[in-house]
Amino acid sequence: MALFQNAPLLLALFSILFAQFVKVPIHFIFTKKLDWSLLTSTGGMPSSHSAAVTSLATGIGFETGLNSPTFAVAAMLAGIVMYDASGVRYQAGQHAVIINRMRNELALFFREIKHWPEKDENEKIQELKTLLGHKPSEVFSGAITGILISVIFYTVII
Repeated sequence: MALFQNAPLLLALFSILFAQFVKVPIHFIFTKKLDWSLLTSTGGMPSSHSAAVTSLATGIGFETGLNSPTFAVAAMLAGIVMYDASGVRYQAGQHAVIINRMRNELALFFREIKHWPEKDENEKIQELKTLLGHKPSEVFSGAITGILISVIFYTVII
């Protein structure tokens, strides 16, 4: 099947898995806490989004040449994804932190004033996801990760 012979695609998928996996030991090194939920979470170091798109673009560059229109499309896509990961998505995560704080304070207010019916806290408040995006350093490290994975594949393995 031709899909399984598409090296840039396979490298991009591998880069996502690799970046997600290394989030766990990196987080452990800095916090001394083992958090396996990072395997499936967004945000964190390194950015799997950046690793995927840079690995894809690098692989396409090796396959078609740096002067090909296909590489140009992949490089532009990578730039847009990384900009979005470090800009819009990061700011959305920051907004979610503030909104969650406001929701918690409002919930406390209602609980004290109106004596909410006895419910489980999870039923009352459902927090927004705060790890939507990446800091620029996370995007950069993800980009380097993706590029290195493709460069190693095309220069050492093939």
